[in-house]
Amino acid sequence: MRIALASDHAGYELKAGISRYLAEQAAAFTDLGCGPNESVDYVDFAVKGAAEVLSGACDRAILVCGTGMGMAVAANKFKGIRATPCWNLYTAEMSRRHNDANCLTLGGRTTPLADAIRIVQVWLDTSFEGGRHARRVDKIKELEERHFKP
Repeated sequence: MRIALASDHAGYELKAGISRYLAEQAAAFTDLGCGPNESVDYVDFAVKGAAEVLSGACDRAILVCGTGMGMAVAANKFKGIRATPCWNLYTAEMSRRHNDANCLTLGGRTTPLADAIRIVQVWLDTSFEGGRHARRVDKIKELEERHFKP
């Protein structure tokens, strides 16, 4: 699995910690920025992460802003992205098991690094259950098809 990793300035420190963790685990990931001491717009980095997943260059994305909510809102504008902010192990597990989330968003101002690492572990290790949940994800895809305006 290849992971896209990106943040805005509010999420930079947490992203840096997650990057260290992924490197220690020998996980394949691409750090898309931002760098230290940059003031940037989270939307631009949500775009970068979503593009990596949609192009197939990465299987999933982890995006970090102040709360994780802005990144989720922006990333979910892309057809095919299912971005979910997660704040504990249960939400991380269910976002994968039931929603087949391909983008995890976290809050640099709301989530301590130790918690974020556990959330990332669960999110990366959990598989999509399929079954009745696949029917629901398919309905989301149908909504995208009906309401998507290029």
